[in-house]
Amino acid sequence: MSRKIKMIWDFKGPAGAKTAEHHEIHLKEYIALEKLPLHITGFEIRSAMHAVAFMVVTDEHLIQVRDALKPHRAEIYVEQK
Repeated sequence: MSRKIKMIWDFKGPAGAKTAEHHEIHLKEYIALEKLPLHITGFEIRSAMHAVAFMVVTDEHLIQVRDALKPHRAEIYVEQK
């Protein structure tokens, strides 16, 4: 079983939340365009001035997505129960 990695894009400032929400749309479009078997995307508001958009990938697609979309950072994804 391959690891799941959460790729994260940070958006700061008063428009950060709306930008992160919109960025998720583009992440979903990329998944569809590339026909990737990935299904977990989202956005989170961390504070009034910080939000993130994210996509969860497997080791198999890590390099392709990293090189194409240039996330700001990544972490191991742990599913919530």
